[in-house]
Amino acid sequence: MSELDELAVSAKTNEDSMNKLIKQYENFILKCASSAARIYVSRSDDEWSIALAAFTEAVKNYSAEKGSFLNFAELVIRRRIIDFIRSKSRYAPEISVNPSMFGSETDEEEDYSMQAEIAQKVATTDENSAKLEIYLVNEIFSAYGFSFMDLAECSPKADKTKRACGKVVAYMLKNPILISEMKVKRQLPLNLIEKNTKVPRKLLERHRKYIVAAVEIMSGDFPYLASYMRYIREELEK
Repeated sequence: MSELDELAVSAKTNEDSMNKLIKQYENFILKCASSAARIYVSRSDDEWSIALAAFTEAVKNYSAEKGSFLNFAELVIRRRIIDFIRSKSRYAPEISVNPSMFGSETDEEEDYSMQAEIAQKVATTDENSAKLEIYLVNEIFSAYGFSFMDLAECSPKADKTKRACGKVVAYMLKNPILISEMKVKRQLPLNLIEKNTKVPRKLLERHRKYIVAAVEIMSGDFPYLASYMRYIREELEK
């Protein structure tokens, strides 16, 4: 066992060791909480309290047979944060996915049919991964000043515009440093995008929310939502 693993075992029955361990690994706890929640977590957030309790739970249940203590603690924190998010989403308003938000090519009849199917799928169970994805991504969008529902109004409709937006998103995804800049500044690097994609600035500004949303979804862990972004996948394959 490593020195840390031994300290974790000792902390199970020693309050001083427990406090020392928590103090020493506060940043680790915050990092795990932020990773699981997919948002920045500070000590004033509910997620911090959940993660702290989960870390304590991990100490109480740790044994050498479970391997590395930090790996075990990260797993427990992740589970508790996800449980917390799911409990919140249970009482959140139902949000269904309209495929037209993401540029899916469907005729009117198919579109209505698909919307009904997706709405049913999302509402089926609290454990549904689709509902969780929508809840999590909506939390991310709020940091940019818009919501998931706003996409219905700002998404491109014309085929040419969809492909232009797809080109922009693909450019961002191929340049991770630009995604990092976007996440920090909460805005698109419009000058660089316009210069390198030749997409008019007016179009970029008009569809800013859609582009930001698509970049966040495609660069994150949202496979259900990403499956509706056909134009972007086609641009990435070029």
